[in-house]
Amino acid sequence: MATRKVTLSLDEAAWSFAEQAAARAGMSPSAWISKAARREAVRTGVGPMTDVAAEAAADEAELAAAEEAMRAQG
Repeated sequence: MATRKVTLSLDEAAWSFAEQAAARAGMSPSAWISKAARREAVRTGVGPMTDVAAEAAADEAELAAAEEAMRAQG
């Protein structure tokens, strides 16, 4: 999946929540925010995802890789 670097401003509480949720999910805050933004956009009807199955598979693969990395760290 292609990525694009952007600069965002978040209030302290939102950033703290994102960091905590990302850590629990074994993801970087950037990846977690990207996933959350995509989910919220779809939930609010911003438009259909081009390939929902591929996005879901990519999310599952990312989660599996993060879990494996966490296990490897002990």
